[in-house]
Amino acid sequence: MKMAVLATLIAGLVSVQSILLPHMMVWGVMPDIGLIAVCLVGLFGGELEGLLLGLALGWIMSLFSAADLATSMMTKGAVGYVAGLAGRHVVYLAPAVFVLWILAISCVAGLVTAALLNLSDQQDWWWAVRAVVAPQAVMDAVAGGALYWLLWSRLNIERWVSEYRT
Repeated sequence: MKMAVLATLIAGLVSVQSILLPHMMVWGVMPDIGLIAVCLVGLFGGELEGLLLGLALGWIMSLFSAADLATSMMTKGAVGYVAGLAGRHVVYLAPAVFVLWILAISCVAGLVTAALLNLSDQQDWWWAVRAVVAPQAVMDAVAGGALYWLLWSRLNIERWVSEYRT
């Protein structure tokens, strides 16, 4: 059952990310809903599910974008695993803390990607941070925080997580 839900989640996220979100760009960036979903699945589902979903989403989403295959897989997989560890050890995660978590994780993922790219003289490290990494992190934090707040306010997350993990 879990595999069917994760496969449906992957298919839906890839479709939305590649078809719908390019038309909703703000500041020239769109939220990385794959990163947000991996954080949420890792947080609520555990390390293994976060890692596997991160690896799968990183691989599939990099096929539909100009992202490096290994970088996308490793960053999303690591994010899912760390979110799973945090979900196991943190009882209550406030939406504001989740927003800061997404902001930091998105900054780190963007900086890793920028460090691995061969930037030209006109596109140096500070240009990448100012024009791409910072707006992307803010967009991810806003979208992730809104989704987390919506899930937290509409569902009984504590009971669902305790039933889901057993």
